[in-house]
Amino acid sequence: MSARSDGDTLRGFVLALGAYLIWGGLPLYLKLVAHIPLPEVLAHRIVWSVPVALAVLLALRRTSDLRRGLTTPRLLAMAGLTAALITVNWSVYLYAIMVDQALDAALGYYINPLFSIFLGAVVLGERLSRAQWGAVALAGVAVAILTWEAGSLPLVSLALTFTWGFYALFKRALPIGPNQGFTLEVILLAPFGLAYLVWMQGQGTLTFGHTGWRDTLLLLGCGVVTAVPLMLYANGAKGLKLTTIALMQYIAPSGIFLSAVLVFGEPFDGAKRIAFPLIWGALALYSLDLIRRRR
Repeated sequence: MSARSDGDTLRGFVLALGAYLIWGGLPLYLKLVAHIPLPEVLAHRIVWSVPVALAVLLALRRTSDLRRGLTTPRLLAMAGLTAALITVNWSVYLYAIMVDQALDAALGYYINPLFSIFLGAVVLGERLSRAQWGAVALAGVAVAILTWEAGSLPLVSLALTFTWGFYALFKRALPIGPNQGFTLEVILLAPFGLAYLVWMQGQGTLTFGHTGWRDTLLLLGCGVVTAVPLMLYANGAKGLKLTTIALMQYIAPSGIFLSAVLVFGEPFDGAKRIAFPLIWGALALYSLDLIRRRR
């Protein structure tokens, strides 16, 4: 499919849309395994991502970069850092779903684009427009309101924002493709996940294969719902403008928000009724400025 006149491709749009829709619906899947201990679910997300990621690389014939990454100490160290960040991000996200704080997870991912442009200014020295600074300021006000009501920082939201923001920042510096980078990350994490599952088996507490076929299949599927959207996004983003990607990234937190309120029945009240509109306003300001600059 050739690129359209605006610079986007249909293939890129479909792949990215698929990724964001999966991410938006992921809480519904993770809620089905919420009765299983979080570390075991996390271990299965890592372990079963490996064969999925390797299969994609083999199909695309992109394994040479992976071999280079596995034999280059500097690349391994960088991949180890991004792997650690994504592990913390997955852990916090699982925790949020399991303890009925999906709204906090949605807030974290809504804030993330604004945090990313803030990182760009502070770390990379990028110049922000007045509208962008205004959007960042509105996000700060929203966090302050939530902190004032709760008496403490919204730790789940901020942990998701910071870990994903820094993950994306450091991932940019990883000198291999995003598919290869993700595969390298889960390969580095897999021994720890496998060791934990073996230990659980020895303790007689392993869920996988012991509590019925439903739980076993759901845990197997954790690798698919983890690896597939990341790789769909990695391939789709190459066929889209940055403006399009920036606007599409609101699909996932919107899906999480709707799941939290309409399906899980989490209360949307108090400071959240002020903070979320402030974040939405900040994102609208950021998006309008982005579109204006693109034109």
